[in-house]
Amino acid sequence: MALPLHIELKQNKPFDLLEEETHLSIARTAALLEHAMVQVLKPHGLTPTQYNVLRILRGAGDAGLCRNEIGARLLRPVPDVTRLLDRMTDQKLIGRAREDSDRRLVRTHITPKGLDVLARLDGPVRAFHKERLRGIGQQKLRQLSDTLAELRDTEK
Repeated sequence: MALPLHIELKQNKPFDLLEEETHLSIARTAALLEHAMVQVLKPHGLTPTQYNVLRILRGAGDAGLCRNEIGARLLRPVPDVTRLLDRMTDQKLIGRAREDSDRRLVRTHITPKGLDVLARLDGPVRAFHKERLRGIGQQKLRQLSDTLAELRDTEK
């Protein structure tokens, strides 16, 4: 059986408020999962946010997306999407082009190199997710995912 959060964090007493314990438990779990994901992505020279951008753009297809659309879809908001995209352009993972019909609109597309990096990561990332959540049954995973969606919905 898993240790209660206050024991894991080496606190002397349990939390007074269940909501606080739950919030901190979500934050602690997210931090541990993200740290482990960093280790999966590091050999490929990507951060989790860059990986997220590549997946967003692969899903967008040939149409690509503008900077604001990418920023709105990121799992974790970043303060400067333009700078993030600049670095990824320098790495040749993405490309950007102005629209002919509206020169103010710049579309971002994933490059063949970006697609190749993602293709090499698809298997390891899938294995990472399966391994990290292996001890939790499908029904509990669905319930957890639904509960977290409800929590996000209250933040709107």
